[in-house]
Amino acid sequence: MSGESYAVILVHATSHAMRIEKLLGKRGVACKMIPVPRQLSSDCGVCIRILQAHVEVARDTVEAVRMEIQGIANI
Repeated sequence: MSGESYAVILVHATSHAMRIEKLLGKRGVACKMIPVPRQLSSDCGVCIRILQAHVEVARDTVEAVRMEIQGIANI
């Protein structure tokens, strides 16, 4: 996945990140749980990194299970 543009899905809890990672994996979306980038938040926490090309699929997946997220940001 090098040389690509990424986005991160910001969540309220680590358990939400784990669930989203599993759901996206089932849909064939490459993703990885990473620490939240400092430019987005100084709080400790994790987020899910995805390719920007997969943002809409990720958003649809999260909405389908009615999980609340903090947002999706380009990095």
